[in-house]
Amino acid sequence: MDARVDRRHFLKGAVTAASAATAAFGLEEQILVSHLAQAGPVPSLPDDALTPMPRGKIGNVSVSRLICGGNLIGGWAHSRDLIYVSRLFKSYNTEEKILETLHLCEQQGVNTILTNPVSGGVINRYWNEKGGKIQWISEVHPTPDDYKTTVQSAVDNGASLAYIQGAVGDRLVADGQLELIAKTVTFIKESGLPAGVGAHALGVITACESAGINPDFYVKTLHSEDYWSARKPDQTTEVIRNPHDNFWCSDPAETIAFMKQVTKPWIAFKVLAAGAIHPEQGFRYAFENGADFICVGMFDFQVADDANIAIAAVSDSRRERPWQA
Repeated sequence: MDARVDRRHFLKGAVTAASAATAAFGLEEQILVSHLAQAGPVPSLPDDALTPMPRGKIGNVSVSRLICGGNLIGGWAHSRDLIYVSRLFKSYNTEEKILETLHLCEQQGVNTILTNPVSGGVINRYWNEKGGKIQWISEVHPTPDDYKTTVQSAVDNGASLAYIQGAVGDRLVADGQLELIAKTVTFIKESGLPAGVGAHALGVITACESAGINPDFYVKTLHSEDYWSARKPDQTTEVIRNPHDNFWCSDPAETIAFMKQVTKPWIAFKVLAAGAIHPEQGFRYAFENGADFICVGMFDFQVADDANIAIAAVSDSRRERPWQA
């Protein structure tokens, strides 16, 4: 008898053996096992969006209420003290897998991704090789010596919108560099893109509003504190100096209250506290408490579920803050 076992038979056996244990698996593990069970290539899906994803406008750009975040693609895992996760993310999300994920996003009505400029290459590959149309919100990283280069790079690489990245916004305000934020916002607008300001700290938003800086939108964290690894009472440092990497919105109630007064579109990010909160709870919390859009990092096997949850959260939301987009 031939002792050799080909890959298909090995995988079939692995799936059979695993089926008895699926009850103990989480959602992601069950999906991965089901993928192993599929014979042959995954059937192609139509190019048009399969779901009526609601949208809003930032400037003249129509943006899906659910925006794909870039951290899972770039490998920024926020995995607390698990030191291997970033490498695992990068190993799973090869360039081909990223292209597949972007296509899945568009099929589900997610028409925009927000990510670091280093992802511009793969986004351009998706546009040029796959005929993709997903829009890109690019981070920019101004410094006192140079606030134009990363903006120009975003423009040159086809970004539809640009914003000062959250940790950068936190540092600039903490260092008294509001004028640099104002100059960067102005330069983004002069370059033809809607301009945003990002922050983890609510003080960034309050400072911009008080100073009369006029971005087209804000990108501000929002998540509840109802998760196992949430901020502890003795964690009083700001987000960008928190060595435990376990919270990103230290003042959700204050954020919700202040943003009710703000008449600019608000993209809420870290709405799942970097994967610690279930989308059913996190999405609803964000939309009901005033977010106009949510930015969520997604693996390919999460896109369809997240899209459906977002659609339901938008349509069912009972919010006090009027939609600003």
